[in-house]
Amino acid sequence: MSDFVVEFAKIFPELNVALGAGIMVFSRMAGLFCLAPIFNRKEIPSMIRISLILIFTVIATMLLKPAPAPDGTSLILGIFLNFLFGLLIGFVANCILQAIMAGGDMINMQMGMSSAMVLDPATKQQTSVLGNYFTFIGLIIFISIGGAYWLFDAFLRSFQIFPMYSVNFDIMGVANLEYVTTITANILFMGMQIASPVLLATLGQDIILGIISKTAPQVNVFQLSFLFKPCLGALILTWILPNIIETITTYISSYSNIF
Repeated sequence: MSDFVVEFAKIFPELNVALGAGIMVFSRMAGLFCLAPIFNRKEIPSMIRISLILIFTVIATMLLKPAPAPDGTSLILGIFLNFLFGLLIGFVANCILQAIMAGGDMINMQMGMSSAMVLDPATKQQTSVLGNYFTFIGLIIFISIGGAYWLFDAFLRSFQIFPMYSVNFDIMGVANLEYVTTITANILFMGMQIASPVLLATLGQDIILGIISKTAPQVNVFQLSFLFKPCLGALILTWILPNIIETITTYISSYSNIF
């Protein structure tokens, strides 16, 4: 069998180069699809995702015009490192939507809806209703402003940073530690920016109810808070939703340069 492979490579050298490069591109694309927004959704059937990976692999291999693999290249190590690098690209992109989801979780908690949880098919975990709602808003905005194109462009440019046959995976050279720290820290910052109007409104309501409880102890303030918090939060959220969408759009667009 090994003799047949060797003879096949001699007869069809270009096809052999394309197949070797396609395996590396496929593994990196598979890593990207594991974490990247849109493509990591579990609602997409596995066969469709694999088909998309194959289609994108063929397109990317033709665009890259790969060179023959160097002598002594380890196939297993190359597949593993390319998959790991694809995961890194998907992680950076996924941090953007995680920040938006964090803002929804904060609003959900302040509105007293912590008990209202739904199963997120993408993560197989219980998530808040508003966290899921803001995640879908972020996905729609991400698609509408060309986020899928950014991901594919970043995927192609990643081969300039980390060639497909490279075995020296220098994490400090590939990913700027300061930038990774900034983008992960922005998850809390962006969440607070989205949730701040509702947080301030519910804080003011808590202060008012606290004053009422001191001046009129016979009023059951604890029961009133269960009624007022969701209503006030929904009213504020409806009022500022256009501004929140604009903020999310600006936030996602600000990271277009990394893609």
